[in-house]
Amino acid sequence: MAEIFKQTPLYRYLMFCNETEMNRVVLDCGAGGDTPPLALFAQYGYITHGIDSDEQQIELANTFGQKHQFFLDIRQGDMRQLTFADESIPFVYSYNSVFHMRKSEVVQSVEEMKRVLKPGGLLFVNFLTVNDFRCGEGPDLGENQYEQFDDDLPVIHSYYRPDEPDILFSDMEVLYKEDRVLERIFEGERIRQGFVDYIAKKI
Repeated sequence: MAEIFKQTPLYRYLMFCNETEMNRVVLDCGAGGDTPPLALFAQYGYITHGIDSDEQQIELANTFGQKHQFFLDIRQGDMRQLTFADESIPFVYSYNSVFHMRKSEVVQSVEEMKRVLKPGGLLFVNFLTVNDFRCGEGPDLGENQYEQFDDDLPVIHSYYRPDEPDILFSDMEVLYKEDRVLERIFEGERIRQGFVDYIAKKI
């Protein structure tokens, strides 16, 4: 039976990828975790590659892949300096990852993803927005950037106005954009989260 993944916006991205006549090869920038969405793509016959900076998260992801008999090929790497060749990957995405750094580094990362993307290929990136319940918490680093904590570890979160990342895709054709505000129960409390998602085609 096919696994159902919690990263639901990637199902829409997968739909766009499946409708594109390119080789089924995908790169996940920020691929670690106990339910890696690269396995969703593997279920549909994609050759998968992934990078993550956290060795423990990489081990969790690859263990999941082995358990489900998928070779996900997730390795340690930095999305600000991808080791893949120019215009070598048809599909590239970063889900809930790129905003864990300063905005100047986000620009570097998106430019790297665009560099390795093949012409006609599709890029998915999503960003936290200022509508998120945590925006404003923690030491203020300026421009809606804050030092916060995830799992008791310090991390930088960058928050965006919903139109703010548009400029990062000005050299691409934006096929889909969604400004999402959702409410859900997390650790017994109702929280509000804000995201803006982009699916863009390299011209």
